[in-house]
Amino acid sequence: MLATGGTLVAGTALSGCLGGGDGGDGGDGGDGGSESTTNIAIVSSPAGFDDNAFNDLAVDGLEAAQEEYDIEINQVEETEQSNYQSTQSNLAESGDYDLIVLVSYNHTEALTQNAAEYPDQNWMLINAHVDEPNVAGYTWANHEMSYLAGVLGGTMTTEELSHEGNSNDPSNAHIGFVGGVDGSLINAFERSYIAGAEWVNSDVTVDVGYIGDYSDTDTAASIASSQYDNGADIIFHAAAAAGQGVFESAQENERFAIGVDADQSVTLEEFQDVIIGSAVKYINEGTQEVASAVAEDDFESVTGANTLGLDEEGVDLVIGQAFDGEMPDVVSQNIQDAKDGITSGDIEVPCTASGCN
Repeated sequence: MLATGGTLVAGTALSGCLGGGDGGDGGDGGDGGSESTTNIAIVSSPAGFDDNAFNDLAVDGLEAAQEEYDIEINQVEETEQSNYQSTQSNLAESGDYDLIVLVSYNHTEALTQNAAEYPDQNWMLINAHVDEPNVAGYTWANHEMSYLAGVLGGTMTTEELSHEGNSNDPSNAHIGFVGGVDGSLINAFERSYIAGAEWVNSDVTVDVGYIGDYSDTDTAASIASSQYDNGADIIFHAAAAAGQGVFESAQENERFAIGVDADQSVTLEEFQDVIIGSAVKYINEGTQEVASAVAEDDFESVTGANTLGLDEEGVDLVIGQAFDGEMPDVVSQNIQDAKDGITSGDIEVPCTASGCN
């Protein structure tokens, strides 16, 4: 357990709790508790762990590295962004960690101060970057995968689909989007999703709603229900853990949805009957890469700003497991054409400097 600004922060250790040693030494990764053990702390985004998406994928990558190296992982769940500065500094001040992984752009402001304050500490920031030599900033091309989600939604809204009592209305081109926080990051998901849908169907209607956070499943369900009632038959969410509310609403309204970050037809298998696909990003591969580099005393090889998109096989659109092989051929054709257009530059996906991260 770690005291953070007077608040107790829950930490669940995997293969051990707090390591000893002197922490990282910038580019060399430090020696942690012993010459052979690499100690890593990971601090959650406001959605928290067990979100079956963003945070859990980050942990999955560390656990994959753990299978190859002697690594101890401490999960620190902190859902209040106002505590991030003190949470980060307390971890760095302890000197226990060869690497501190920060999940989401919400950590950026605090890390801007702490990366300079603790220059010998190795940091990984997910979905943003801080220009310091001791920071590995990893972003995924959210706009590219969201565009593909739009292609899927825009295609299937006019294709007849029926599965376990759920169905769409192919005579009405109408889909929806439910976002977490109404800001530049999730706005990029929204714009790209709409652009992808309009690329395959210029007449499509897209309803948009925002929850205000990433954990309120009830509000997510309420927004989704309003969109389904309004005629949408497929809704894409970019709302982390709150997105489960969209799936609950899809089941209640006997409609369909598109997941985000992970293949949510697998991570939330109880909703596989309504999840026709997911816009995925391989966050786990990024955290595994950085953890492995630190374990090999090669942190310098991953520092700086790293962006992973379709070209790097860092993002994709996958069909839900219950619908694999059940979709009309036009779906795979449209998705492949969109991928080819994006990677060739023929398709320009809407994006902003901050919103793409």
